[in-house]
Amino acid sequence: MSIFKDCDVRGVFGRELTCEDVYRIGRGLGAMLPPGAVMRVGGDVRLSTPELKQRLIRGLTESGVRVEDLGTIPTPALYYALASGKADGGATVTASHNPPEYNGVKFMLGHDVVTRSTIDRLKEIVQKEDFPSGSGSVTKVDLLPAYLASLTKRFGARRPLKVVIDAGNGAMSEIAPAAFRSAGYRVSTLFCTPDGAFPNRSPNPSEYENLTALCAMVKGEGADFGVAFDGDGDRAVFVDNLGRPVINEKSLVLFIRHLLKDRPTPVVYDQKSSSAVRRAILEMDGAPIPERSGHAFIKRRFLEVGAAVAGEVSGHFFFGELGYDDGLYAALMMADILGATDRKLAELADAIALPPITPDLRFPCPYAEQQSWLDRVEALSETHPCRVSHLDGVRLEFDDGWALLRKSVTAEQVTLRAEADTRQRLDEILALIRQTLGL
Repeated sequence: MSIFKDCDVRGVFGRELTCEDVYRIGRGLGAMLPPGAVMRVGGDVRLSTPELKQRLIRGLTESGVRVEDLGTIPTPALYYALASGKADGGATVTASHNPPEYNGVKFMLGHDVVTRSTIDRLKEIVQKEDFPSGSGSVTKVDLLPAYLASLTKRFGARRPLKVVIDAGNGAMSEIAPAAFRSAGYRVSTLFCTPDGAFPNRSPNPSEYENLTALCAMVKGEGADFGVAFDGDGDRAVFVDNLGRPVINEKSLVLFIRHLLKDRPTPVVYDQKSSSAVRRAILEMDGAPIPERSGHAFIKRRFLEVGAAVAGEVSGHFFFGELGYDDGLYAALMMADILGATDRKLAELADAIALPPITPDLRFPCPYAEQQSWLDRVEALSETHPCRVSHLDGVRLEFDDGWALLRKSVTAEQVTLRAEADTRQRLDEILALIRQTLGL
């Protein structure tokens, strides 16, 4: 598998992604920046990050880039650094929510969203070794105090809620508890010692089985809610006061209701989201805009339409006030929402009705056969009344449900998700797809 993904660089350290690869990526990024450019560089807590970050910085400086080394930071702090200072680009060494053995590079050039064409251009430069020569510099910059101050300036506790923070030993381990305490909340911590081996749980909190310890702690301590972050802190997943994971679409609905009540705007959302998201947007007089799954696709459309909020099923929440996604900002906003009402998070979440919907169902499928699987599902529209969408994969829209089949870009498999008005109808849709594909 190539390390050049749709919107970043990523792979298993030492096998797919090496220090030499990251050095060359630094050289390549230097070629994509103007002469004498300033680039802000950070990294997460993964065990391989210090060495990879050093090689990335070396590659950048040897291409003439002036590097501002931000140290160990959550990814949203890099976004803050680019939004609040004069820099030509930014990069952070991280593999986000991936398992500990992975690492990679997320980057931005100017304020443009990284697209597949950006990645392809970088890949071409690296392969041709079309690098400029230069003598850059490195300056250390401690940005975290300013990032923390920006959050506590925006948010203050309306009520002294009790919050359990599960950083999963990731990049939010220290700053998230500090932000909540500075804002006036009572805080209990879980897995908030940075450890790039991630010894206590997977860095991916959107797989709810990884939240068992958080659920137990929230319930045991009588907390108002809990929040779990992914490895680099750009995703947030919530647990209600009864110790139950809050489905990410329900969290997005709460943000929609909060942010559109005074200023209806478009809302961009992951096309595989529950129809409850679209319904909530319409109820708030907003304009629902589905987009293909993926951070870069959601962010680009979110910025294009000037949305107040956008969200992915994975737990990425984007805010118009920021212009980017930030798991800690999302967590503080959830506390703000709860502080403004005497209703509990469990009550608010339970009041959001979700039709029967599957999780992502993954089926092995060789790359060479993936398109034929999509074609066979699309052919169902010839014999069953439905609308077809090709935003990403094939989506069949029935009057009482939908089914979405997508290719995987990282494995030889396809992903199916479906929803319907009733459980019986959902079973019928799934049976139809399975029969068509011989599953």
